[in-house]
Amino acid sequence: MRWLKNKDSLYGVLVLLPSVILIAVFVYGFIGQTVYTSLTDWGKDPSQALSANPQIRFIGLENYRELFTGLIDSRFRQDLVNTIFFTLFFILGCLVLGLGLAMILDRGPAGEGFFRTIFLFPMSLSFIVTGTIWRWMLQPAGGVNQLPTVVGLPKGEFAWLTSRQQVWQFSWNDLPFYTALVVSAVLIWIAVAAFRGGQRRRGWIAAGSAGLLLLWALVIGNRLQLLPYDEPHGFNLAFIGIILAAVWQMSGYTMALYLAGLRGIPEELREAARVDGATEWQLYRYIIFPLLAPITLSAMIILGHISLKIFDLIFAMAGADNAPTDVPALLMYLTTFRANQIAKGAAIGTILLILVALVIVPYLYNQLKSEVRR
Repeated sequence: MRWLKNKDSLYGVLVLLPSVILIAVFVYGFIGQTVYTSLTDWGKDPSQALSANPQIRFIGLENYRELFTGLIDSRFRQDLVNTIFFTLFFILGCLVLGLGLAMILDRGPAGEGFFRTIFLFPMSLSFIVTGTIWRWMLQPAGGVNQLPTVVGLPKGEFAWLTSRQQVWQFSWNDLPFYTALVVSAVLIWIAVAAFRGGQRRRGWIAAGSAGLLLLWALVIGNRLQLLPYDEPHGFNLAFIGIILAAVWQMSGYTMALYLAGLRGIPEELREAARVDGATEWQLYRYIIFPLLAPITLSAMIILGHISLKIFDLIFAMAGADNAPTDVPALLMYLTTFRANQIAKGAAIGTILLILVALVIVPYLYNQLKSEVRR
């Protein structure tokens, strides 16, 4: 029996070995090569950038320092701000619209199958197709701006994809302070959840970390100067059209998730709540919404992953050279393949990888931990 068991294990290893080797080489090997390249000066000398045997020097974190504090890399910093705002509004829009559509369909209206297909249809399109369609619709001289003329009003003048107007501006020097506040808020939320779940040790660790971080933010963070001057950044109004297009495409995905979750809630549970005197709002607030929390978390992780590395939708809608709608993935393409600054492009790619990992890894850790407990 032991021989058969070992034989089965050997067959399993042999079957998995080719996939493991391919992943090790073409995924993690290339990630490692990209990280190493970001620590070099490849592309600093234009004559060496595309040379068959370029002379490359190791310069450590210099490329990262230039991206976050260099004089000529303010576009990258604005791109990061663009990504943060895009991610927030994209996730919020998809969750709210998807949940609303799911709640409507959950009531079983006439033609439910037809409407479900209509709502899911945008998801079947690629971002390139979506971007092309919405670019036509958001042309300054036509499309949406012409809609008011249908009822006799003057046409709209909003520059959907080219506006340079910014709102909610802040100085780049305030970034450490605001980052510390956001992380502290997350730690406090984790602490509250831990205390409610009876995990007191975890709760005290999170609460203590939040307190220390808040103390650092108030004493040091608001004095830390990343740049010797104020560099304002904010939300570009040109992103409104791109956010609308992205929400239009992906809200059907969240609708499908929420609809499956709503249909999985036993009707007896709802009836019991109604018998106990719960109003419709109380039913959703205290029973349905808490049961949908895991679905919301999963949707946020997937949507956040999409938004952080968004490229094709923006490329199709606004082009590669439209600075108001630029994002790090697009700048990485321009820096690497147009400016031939290979190392700096690799540094931008590594930063994107870290941002995505910050979203994905904790989620995967929690999922694996839950499966082990079961």
